[in-house]
Amino acid sequence: MNTDSLRYAGFGPRLASLLLDFFVTLPLGALALWGTSSFRLFDLYFLIPITLFELFYYVYLVRRYGGTPGKLLAGIVIRKVDGTPVGYREAFLRFSVTFVFSLLTSMTLLFPLLQMTDAEYFSLSFMERGKRMIELAPLWYTPLNWAQTVWFWSELIVLLTNKKRRALHDFIAGTVVVYASPSPETALKPDPALQGG
Repeated sequence: MNTDSLRYAGFGPRLASLLLDFFVTLPLGALALWGTSSFRLFDLYFLIPITLFELFYYVYLVRRYGGTPGKLLAGIVIRKVDGTPVGYREAFLRFSVTFVFSLLTSMTLLFPLLQMTDAEYFSLSFMERGKRMIELAPLWYTPLNWAQTVWFWSELIVLLTNKKRRALHDFIAGTVVVYASPSPETALKPDPALQGG
């Protein structure tokens, strides 16, 4: 594929796609909020279903359609750096670091839930419960949280400082995020490889 026809999506469209994905997955977030306010061990039982959903949403859909629903609604898609569609390898690698951080954080916060009683859990407000869970979390929770914060800001800095607007996860996976349709100027140009003579 001619990479000259690719139009790289910058910060704005990518932010828009994140916000759209947030709204698409909002019912699931509402379910999780209801569950954690109603059942102390909800997160324990929800861990496997939410993990499978994340793999479906951020790996399968990316491989199948070239992006999450938010990206597709924003008019952008994920491609390999040569412009060809991504496979499962690239889709998983793009999501791998976020997936590991998400899984480790979720597993780490199960420890406090198992230490608390129902009486203590439900006697606390939402904010108090969060503070208490951090107090009871294993020692590695704080460095894990720092590492996740460093990753987030590194992603943003890298995205804003290269011409193709690739984030760190794009470099890991060998991908770019581009507009779904080429620019009118490049779309009208004939492909030199197809011309004779």
